[in-house]
Amino acid sequence: MSFKKHSRQYDLVVFGATGYTGSLCAEHITTHFPTDLRWAVAGRSAEKLQDVVRKCKALNPDRQSPGIEICNLNDTDLAALAKKTYALITTVGPYAKYGEYAFRACAESGTHYFDATGECVWHQTMIRKYEASAKATGACLFPQTAIESALSDLVTFSMVSVARSELSAPVKDVVVSVHELHGTPSGGTLHTVLGLFDVFHWKEIVGSHKPYALSPVANSKLAPKPSFLSRLTGLNSIPDLGLVATSVTAGTNTAVVQRSWGLFKQESSLQKYFYGPNFTYREYMRPRNYLGGIVMHYGLMVSGLALMFCPPFRKVMRKFIPQPGEGPSKQDREKEYIQLRGVATLDTAPEIRKKVWCKAEHSGGMYYLTAVLLSQAALTMLQDDVDLKGGIYTPACLGPGYIDRLDDAGFKIETKIIGA
Repeated sequence: MSFKKHSRQYDLVVFGATGYTGSLCAEHITTHFPTDLRWAVAGRSAEKLQDVVRKCKALNPDRQSPGIEICNLNDTDLAALAKKTYALITTVGPYAKYGEYAFRACAESGTHYFDATGECVWHQTMIRKYEASAKATGACLFPQTAIESALSDLVTFSMVSVARSELSAPVKDVVVSVHELHGTPSGGTLHTVLGLFDVFHWKEIVGSHKPYALSPVANSKLAPKPSFLSRLTGLNSIPDLGLVATSVTAGTNTAVVQRSWGLFKQESSLQKYFYGPNFTYREYMRPRNYLGGIVMHYGLMVSGLALMFCPPFRKVMRKFIPQPGEGPSKQDREKEYIQLRGVATLDTAPEIRKKVWCKAEHSGGMYYLTAVLLSQAALTMLQDDVDLKGGIYTPACLGPGYIDRLDDAGFKIETKIIGA
């Protein structure tokens, strides 16, 4: 499939290609994209970028080497870079500190944009500041197109699509659980978590996780309230999913799924994907056992409070974690694995007990999966007829073509109808 025609120098630029995740993006593009791609790697160090180019050449000698763009973190350099390319992937974080330059540049220059942030409060800030500019220029911007929060967003989209196409029914409730996770966070991820409270007030962070805080339209339907025992222990028992517990990523992932709901309701070209007026979403993580789930719940509570209100705790933690740019080795990445499971309840008469069940999984590095998610999202914009007018979107807005590309690249989503 050919690329869309445009007048810019590049089809795609990877900004931050010398970093841990950025280098994995360059690797995936080198080994999986059509060889006629016009692309470049960008960053501050010419020497490090040349190393990236050499590695790309070794991986695929038949591919034309990417160009090199020297770009510093400022408005002038990023504006010039954005104007050179049809699409830009940026892996330069923490985004709360360094991400706005690229985001603004793409929104104002009509450049399609993809990032790996999990910083929901920053995402909310970018919506407030730049959605009007993106709509005016036609730029389609996709923050949180990575492990956080693309997986939850795409699993939900897949289940609702089956409910619509095979059962002709909207969905009332979706529950997703991280069923299995074997992986190690990179230094960049850990420093992002520690640094978030240095940039945003805790009230802003909490506010960005309120129901439908990122959605362009309000929804009065809230997820079922947990019982007193569930609030006390963090444990729930979900039919067809089993025992689940509090998830550290539930807040930021829920915000993105709920924004998808709002975009599908609001935008005419996306209304065919609308989940339904009574849609709710919940997310958990499977614990090893009851005690493990309780320990996880209270561990997250205590560490969250320490991060919010104790700067010395954040300072001490920085001394004991990997530095930005460091992450699992290739050998360790090959052992990593993630599996999500989900169940969607139909918004139909009570006697209809059918549900949609889903399993999504990926074997290999979690950060390589992030590189796949980012790169394949950009390729979808470059090749597919994506009917988006411009604005700040979610991964699910890329539609079934994106999911098909991810399936070919190793992220598998299986759905089936269950129940009487």
